[in-house]
Amino acid sequence: MSLGIKRKKTAVAEPKIHFSWKEAKRQKSLLIWSGIIVIYGIIFYYLPLGGWLMAFQNYRPIDGLFHSEIVGLQKFQQLFSDATFLRVIRNTLAMGVINLVVTFVAAIAFAILLNEVRNTIGKKTVQTISYLPHFLSWIIVTGIIHDALSGTGIINELLVNLNVIDQPINFFAHKEYFWPIVAFANVWKETGWNAIIYLAAITAIDPSLYEAASIDGAGRWAKIKHVTLPGIRPTIMILLLMNVGNVLNAGFEIQYLLGNGLVQSVSQTIDIYVLNWGISQGDFSIGTAAGIFKSVVSIVLIVIANQIAKRNGDERLF
Repeated sequence: MSLGIKRKKTAVAEPKIHFSWKEAKRQKSLLIWSGIIVIYGIIFYYLPLGGWLMAFQNYRPIDGLFHSEIVGLQKFQQLFSDATFLRVIRNTLAMGVINLVVTFVAAIAFAILLNEVRNTIGKKTVQTISYLPHFLSWIIVTGIIHDALSGTGIINELLVNLNVIDQPINFFAHKEYFWPIVAFANVWKETGWNAIIYLAAITAIDPSLYEAASIDGAGRWAKIKHVTLPGIRPTIMILLLMNVGNVLNAGFEIQYLLGNGLVQSVSQTIDIYVLNWGISQGDFSIGTAAGIFKSVVSIVLIVIANQIAKRNGDERLF
């Protein structure tokens, strides 16, 4: 006969925080600065959300926000019945996912490989050179890319001299090259900068774990697999959850600067659509509706990613 032992769970009472004017006076400077930050957030983050009302109106600047005709969901119906907007959603999601995967993997791989460099001077030199492109504007980056991929650029020169191709390729005239070009540009510009936080996480790993792995006969790749990657896993999950919400922020500058009429069907993103219709064409309601759609999808993606992380046993982050 087995005896079941019931254990009574004892709830741990959380310490109560008692407010007192004496404590408030002592923390006066912190409260003042906190109040300034709250006021700043209300003015510049929450009050502008009132402009979302334009998405449900036939907004005209002459009538203003409070006197324009209310049309309900008509603008959203117009959006999703527009084949151009559906194509823009496809482009934005595709480039966003490609950029997320490629830049995420590249930053982790670069940080791990850089951590394996034993020469301190060489390591610091490579790290410094790698994150310098982050401080370049997209105007400069796209200029470099355009020159490198032009008919007389270094890429075509190498391919022709190595007999890979017979004639120079106009990379910006073929749709199939545009998304890889955007992904490469993001990797080149941001990998070094994104790797900094992973390098910091790696330095926080207990060195005794590497010593224990060496005693067990683990080589470098085994240490990376069983020590380094599990050690930075929480950091990876946090950054992944944060970046998933930015999938629809696939970019604006690089697509706008490198795009042309020949690749327009694959280069336009939601931000460019908002610029063309919301500002250039003066249809502020359509532009606002597209922006609301983008924000809602980003929130949904973050919630889904958080639920997946919780199911895998990770701590709830949001």
